[in-house]
Amino acid sequence: MPNIKSAAKRDALSKAQNAANKARKSEMKTLIKKFDAKAEEGDKAAAKEAYLTAVKVVDQAASDNLIHKNNAAHKKSRLTKKLNSME
Repeated sequence: MPNIKSAAKRDALSKAQNAANKARKSEMKTLIKKFDAKAEEGDKAAAKEAYLTAVKVVDQAASDNLIHKNNAAHKKSRLTKKLNSME
């Protein structure tokens, strides 16, 4: 427990930021899973739509330093390969 007012503020701010980051990262993972599910179904139009949404969120996460830029590139590459391998 912080003894100083500014430390208490930083603690509260840190907890709020941590919760926001956790929610955004969770949303990113959910959108990737939704794309994977649509790709497994074989519906290319729905998969393309889900792909665009997932890639946008991954790019935003990388630009906000939520994930490393190389991690984002790896995720996008995997999604693109899966989309392109569909018939």
